[in-house]
Amino acid sequence: QFQSFSQYCCKTAKKSEEEIDFLCSNPKIWNVHSVLNVLHSLVDKSNINRQLEVYTSRGDPESVAGEILGYFSLVELLCLHSLVLENIKLNQKIMYSCVLECQVTTYYYVGFAYLMMHCYQDAIQVFANTLLYIQRTKSMFQRTTYKYELINKQNDQMHALLAIALMMYPMHEKYGDKLLCMQNSHPQVYEEFFSYCCPKFLSPVVPNYDNVCPKYHKEPFLQQLKVFSDEEQQQAQLSSICSFLKLYTTMPVAKLAGSLDLTEQQFRIQLVVFKHKMKNLVWTSGISALDVVDFYIGKDMIHITDTKVAKHYGDIFIRQIHKFEEP
Repeated sequence: QFQSFSQYCCKTAKKSEEEIDFLCSNPKIWNVHSVLNVLHSLVDKSNINRQLEVYTSRGDPESVAGEILGYFSLVELLCLHSLVLENIKLNQKIMYSCVLECQVTTYYYVGFAYLMMHCYQDAIQVFANTLLYIQRTKSMFQRTTYKYELINKQNDQMHALLAIALMMYPMHEKYGDKLLCMQNSHPQVYEEFFSYCCPKFLSPVVPNYDNVCPKYHKEPFLQQLKVFSDEEQQQAQLSSICSFLKLYTTMPVAKLAGSLDLTEQQFRIQLVVFKHKMKNLVWTSGISALDVVDFYIGKDMIHITDTKVAKHYGDIFIRQIHKFEEP
């Protein structure tokens, strides 16, 4: 309701003078501060964060069952802010997983937050697991019209977000015409996917009705689109460099720069950017290098080596041992 009313307020083009006067004289109707106050109050009064910290540390998150309003207020705050959740653990059979539409919505927003924070590996895992879960549980919501419409739409949105994440994370194959267009760096296809599958961004302030802007309701979306487009353009510039690096083991820097129609100085700058972008942020385990190519420069020669990051099986076994030793 808050989301719908906020968008209604910002769409000023077709409003009559009476509607605008009414909105101006009633600025506290569905005010963002009131909504945040209610949600944060429910979280604070329920002491849900402290409960989750305690029960999660004990390995028993299912024990949190008393403060339902506080628990689901955390999910609503996730939807409002589009930030990654704290304390609520994913991939566990706890309270939010008992409500199908809440579970799907939670993973949709968490996956989107991972995507925008450049945690592409996390985003891919979240979207892939959720889409598989929806596919397996279709029979649970197909008979309920409102559930089917909500979950079906988010299912389509997550497919598009997964496609974006796969293209932004340089470990992919070609998945259909749309993905091929994105791979060939067509900005309009990225924008089309993003505009379809992103959340409905809201402005936290009411419009200035004395100076009506017909597209005011689109400004929050356009700001997020610019952030996304800047990252996509940087990735597009690096894809051609990556393709050239995979062709050689050693090559003069000046010659490779000429192949890319760059000066040697510009090419060296792009190589530094490439090194930076190949460090992928993984929210659950820190920063990891992508399995693409590694290189170094020595005496104006670039030396390239294919790399395969070995899995740290020892860490996996240690985590499992600690898990079984927990009371």
